[in-house]
Amino acid sequence: MRAPTGVLATPIEITSDSVQRGDVIQIGGQPCRVADLVQLRAGAKRLLFETGEALTVHARTRLIALRMTRKW
Repeated sequence: MRAPTGVLATPIEITSDSVQRGDVIQIGGQPCRVADLVQLRAGAKRLLFETGEALTVHARTRLIALRMTRKW
């Protein structure tokens, strides 16, 4: 998955508190873009990806993701 022209992809550490729609997380060697988020109990979130897969991230889970930001 490549960043569109004019967009900077920055690797960041994310948690259930900081994950955002559009973040790209590599799972099993495949980049997956977060399409939607569902708040769960105890600070957990279910990440729904553009491809239809889902991943539950618990409050203490830490992942590395790419966050896309526009270059000005």
